[in-house]
Amino acid sequence: MIRSGKGFLAAQHDEGPDQAAGGGDGGTASRRARAWPIEVYLALLAAVIVVPSLIFTLVLLDRNGQAQRDLIETLAHATAGSISEAVDRELLGMFTTLRVLSTAESLARGDLANFHARAQAALEDRAAFVILLDSGDSQLLNTRVPFGTPLGKTPDTGSTATARRTGQPVVSDVFYGNTSKSWVFNTILPLRGAARGDTLLMSQNAENLSRTLSQKNLTGGWNVSLLDRRGHVLTSSFNSSDIGKPFFLGQGTVSGRLTGRIEEGAPEESYVVATTRSPVSNWQVVVWAPEAAIDAPLQRSMLMLLLGSVAVLAFATLAAWLLGRQIASPIRRLARDARRLGAGEEVQPVAYPVTEIATVSAAIAQASADRRRAENEIRFLMREVAHRSKNQLTVVSSIAKQTGRHAASLPAFQESFQRRLLGLARSTDLLIAGGVAGVELRELMNAQLEPFLPPEDGRIEIAGPAFRLDNSAAQTLGLAAHELATNAAKYGAFSISAGRLRIAWRIHGDRLSLQWREYVPRLPPREETPGFGTQVIERMLGGSLDAEITRTVHSNGLEYSFVIPLEKLRPAVPPRSDAAQA
Repeated sequence: MIRSGKGFLAAQHDEGPDQAAGGGDGGTASRRARAWPIEVYLALLAAVIVVPSLIFTLVLLDRNGQAQRDLIETLAHATAGSISEAVDRELLGMFTTLRVLSTAESLARGDLANFHARAQAALEDRAAFVILLDSGDSQLLNTRVPFGTPLGKTPDTGSTATARRTGQPVVSDVFYGNTSKSWVFNTILPLRGAARGDTLLMSQNAENLSRTLSQKNLTGGWNVSLLDRRGHVLTSSFNSSDIGKPFFLGQGTVSGRLTGRIEEGAPEESYVVATTRSPVSNWQVVVWAPEAAIDAPLQRSMLMLLLGSVAVLAFATLAAWLLGRQIASPIRRLARDARRLGAGEEVQPVAYPVTEIATVSAAIAQASADRRRAENEIRFLMREVAHRSKNQLTVVSSIAKQTGRHAASLPAFQESFQRRLLGLARSTDLLIAGGVAGVELRELMNAQLEPFLPPEDGRIEIAGPAFRLDNSAAQTLGLAAHELATNAAKYGAFSISAGRLRIAWRIHGDRLSLQWREYVPRLPPREETPGFGTQVIERMLGGSLDAEITRTVHSNGLEYSFVIPLEKLRPAVPPRSDAAQA
């Protein structure tokens, strides 16, 4: 191309001494060889934006996964502890029933037929059975079968020997019962003063404990197994046929990550395990799940993130390539227009989709029309193009027995039994709500008095400082309060409209003093015979809580005074503050 006039000389002057000397073509070719299309830079820009974000997200996801694993293991330990407490409550309930049955007069007299009938009736609604053994471990009676059925020795002689030797209640391991023809366990209570037999047992099928395990809805591959002291399965949420077999992870199962085979011939897997031991029975609760099942959600998330990132990167690269083409094509046309401008040809403005490029095109057209400022405007416009282009590239059961003993008829038995069960249920509701922290004494009294509340206001007064009861003590006091309220409804403060009741307590040193005082203008005479309520007060409060009981009959009402050691009442775990509960 031949240039003429001032424009050619100015171009030579601006190119510099190297190009003017003849070396400009080689230098330009070298620079062009190192250049890359704008599509490449846009794709690299997309990669620079997406890849670090992907790496950062993967790191965060991995840390979040580890935190979730730790949280899951913590929840597994909490679940194991909760199930262990539920099992302990079941066993303690069986011991309580045995203690109540051991006080039966028919057992003391040696009337085993009568005792068999009463025990069978008391446990009619429970899947549990009473067995009486002599000193040689021979069964004198078993409520699984009719009285008089020939019975042999109990297979679980080791546990009964331990109970006799220590004189303490004992929980057996799982064993196969000769009479039940199934896997069972026993709670064993050694007797004192019985006319016949020296050991009282309550037997229950091991599979019944599955109801306690099913209260916890385990999901996500988690299972729970209850093991005896030998490591044999009492019950399991995984497979009921495992009862009586050794646990597949071994006898010394501990919390952590263990490997084992779930069944013979299966591949060895890694399992996450959380364990806890029962202080009552020394049984072990094992909550376990395959590690693969726990990590599966995280692995799926990682895979989905990786696939999504690859898709985003591919989309960003495609978008960068398309955008680069949209930018590169006008720029190339602008270059052609610039060369035409340098050649002195007429250049028309073009409506490009990019505003900046359209502006440059209009400027080049204006420069072409105005030749007098052509050289200066061309340099200015080229610098402007370069600048703008760079900008673009950088943008209960014991209750039934006692109730039945004193009931005059079946309807009376049903009413008394139902009311006592409801009273116990109200106490139980408070126990469940309070958990290991116990129950407030005021709440317990309000719950037990609620069914007997008179319609008139001001007839009941409850006074005393805040005091939290142990669960066992709350059950005993709740049952006693229910019996006193029942008697008040029959004969005392609630039996007439003018009656009043005042319950007050206070703390003296290491003892709690509680007063139950009824005010009745005319106290009706009634026969003073010891009933179930009296037995509850005298045996359970006096025996279980070491209470000093004073009963006074005033001319205007009945008064009970109880003095109980605080160590028998206070829960082992102090209640949490509101902030901790939140």
